[in-house]
Amino acid sequence: MIRIGIDAMGGDFAPEVAIEGAIMSLAKIDKDSRIVLFGDEKRIVELLKKHNCPVSNFDIVHTSQVIEMGDHPARAFVAKKDSSMTVGFRHLAEGKIDGFASAGSTGAMMVGCMQVIKPIKGVIRPVISTLMPIVMNRRGLLLDVGLNVDAKPEVLAQYGLLGSIFA
Repeated sequence: MIRIGIDAMGGDFAPEVAIEGAIMSLAKIDKDSRIVLFGDEKRIVELLKKHNCPVSNFDIVHTSQVIEMGDHPARAFVAKKDSSMTVGFRHLAEGKIDGFASAGSTGAMMVGCMQVIKPIKGVIRPVISTLMPIVMNRRGLLLDVGLNVDAKPEVLAQYGLLGSIFA
C-alpha cells in the first residue's frame, strides 16, 4: 500500500483547493493506496461533506498550526512544530507515509527536505524541477523552478548533473 501525504492547509485558497484536488485524485489512484490529509480536521471534514465525499476515503492527521507564505521558512519550520507541513514531514521521516506534497511555502518545503529527510551525500542543494510539455507530444525537464535567485556556479553545475540523471 502506498500512502501519500497532502498538506491540506498549504497554498493559495487552502484548504478548499487542496481538498478538492485530493477528492479528484481518488479516481486516479490505486485502490490499495491511501491519501493522508494533514491539517485542521474539523475544516477538512466540513469540506469533504460539502463535496459529498465520505470522510472514510481519507486518513486525516489533525494539526493545529499552518506555516504561512509570509513566515520565515526555517524559523517557522522549527517554531510551528504542529503545522501541517512539519507534521507531514515527520510522518514521512518515520515511514508512516511514502510521499508528501504541499502547495504551501516552497522555502519551508526545502527546509523540511534538508532537515528532516536529509539530502543525498554530496548534494550541495536540492533542485526543484518540473516536467513541461514540448513539441511532438514530448516532455522536457525544467530545473530550478523556484526558490533560488542567486545560485552559485558549482550549484548550477550540480543541477545539470542531477537533471541529466533524473531525465
